[in-house]
Parts: sequence; C-alpha cells; structure tokens
Amino acid sequence: MRNIKVLGIGCANCRNTQALVEEVATAAGVPIAVEKVEDPQEFATYGVMRTPAVVIDGRLVHAGGVPSREK
Repeated sequence: MRNIKVLGIGCANCRNTQALVEEVATAAGVPIAVEKVEDPQEFATYGVMRTPAVVIDGRLVHAGGVPSREK
C-alpha cells in the first residue's frame, strides 16, 4: 500500500488534487492510503512553499497546482 499525503489548506485545487490521486490509483489498481494535511508547519517539513502538494511514501513528488494525470 502506498501512503499519500495531499498538502493544502482546503482550496478547490487541493480537493481536485486529492480526487485526481484517488482516481489514478484506482484506475491503476494501486492500493493507497490518502491523508489530507492542512497544517502549514508540516508543509515546511517537505520544503513546500506552494500548494497543493503531493507526498508519496515520504517523498515530495509535486508542489504548486493540480498535477497532470500523467505525473
């Protein structure tokens, strides 16, 4: 199971990012556990200055805007 964190304050782009992550994982048959993180202090631990951001298994893979489906 992949552990995924979606970092953001709850804006529309943050919600869209979470939905996209869940859609892509389901389509690929990859089991995931998604955690929504809204604490700016935790954003800083990943060096995130712009949200939404996506962290997969502890590694920052995207920050600043909704990622593309391919990414």
